[in-house]
Amino acid sequence: MSKSKPRPRRWLRALLGLFLVGLLAVGGGAFWLWQQYLAFVDAPVAGLSAETDVILQRGDGLRRVLQRLEGVGLETGREELWRLLAREMNVGGRIQAGEYRLPANATPRELLQQFADGRVLQRAFTLVEGSSFRELRLALTQAEALEQTLPGLDETEIMRRLDAEGVPAEGRFLPETYYYTRGMSDLDVLRRAKRAMDRVLDRAWANRQPDLPLKSADEALILASIIEKETGIGGERREVSGVFIRRLRIGMRLQTDPTVIYGAGESYRGVITRTHLDTDTPWNTYTRDGLPPTPIAMPGRAAIEAAVDPAPGDALYFVASGDGGHVFSRTLQEHNRAVARWRQIERSRRAGQ
Repeated sequence: MSKSKPRPRRWLRALLGLFLVGLLAVGGGAFWLWQQYLAFVDAPVAGLSAETDVILQRGDGLRRVLQRLEGVGLETGREELWRLLAREMNVGGRIQAGEYRLPANATPRELLQQFADGRVLQRAFTLVEGSSFRELRLALTQAEALEQTLPGLDETEIMRRLDAEGVPAEGRFLPETYYYTRGMSDLDVLRRAKRAMDRVLDRAWANRQPDLPLKSADEALILASIIEKETGIGGERREVSGVFIRRLRIGMRLQTDPTVIYGAGESYRGVITRTHLDTDTPWNTYTRDGLPPTPIAMPGRAAIEAAVDPAPGDALYFVASGDGGHVFSRTLQEHNRAVARWRQIERSRRAGQ
């Protein structure tokens, strides 16, 4: 009696069953991995509950980026999930170097997009209206993460490096807020500020009133610096400009205290004295005719525009009013009365202290 052969159908059923079981296992594993991926990409990164700064270097790959994130306290989790996300977003080779401020509760997707877009940390440096070049240099040394290249250089060398050899540095930088990133230098900030001042001054000079007693845009800048130091009230700048322009027209000395103070340098201790007024310096407009040889501060846009667009009128004098503004007078007699009132206000103020 011959042995019966196994039926092929049973083997086929067994193989098919094993295949289906394997397929279900693979599918289940893939589904589980996909669920993990979805939960990972749009969930806040652990450890990023507050803003955090991180620096990525040129040439950093994804693995090195994750190491840097871990170095600032983030729990990055599984590297393969980050790689899958980077592949999906097509950002793996587009991560840009720089200093980044990571927002609190950012997700992996948001972080990779930030790195790919190069949205690096921007810091602000503000040039204050009315500051001197010496004060500007000091402020630059205190700017965070700004490369320091100016210490040890004199004004002449600094201006040479700014392609302005022979030009005085005082007043040549526009007071504004400038944004910079780690790796930029103090000279970079100065270069931008000088270019900004050149543009503003050129535009103002092109739109100046006709027949001004100013020979050049440089003279307009000098006058603007005096206006800047005389008043911080927007509505007075053109009035102050008008007084100085009328004095220049008739050959009357400007007699403005801020120029005396600038020329006095370190000898000025907060109170202007008769000795200061009588001591001749290139900037003393009580002892010398016309404008001083250089600006005495950094004027803002409004002061520059006022210098070339003075208000009409006949006032030749002004003095502090005691309430933050000024009293403008046509004659010396009127001016002396205004000065007497101001002195009385000052005496009363000191007595009340």
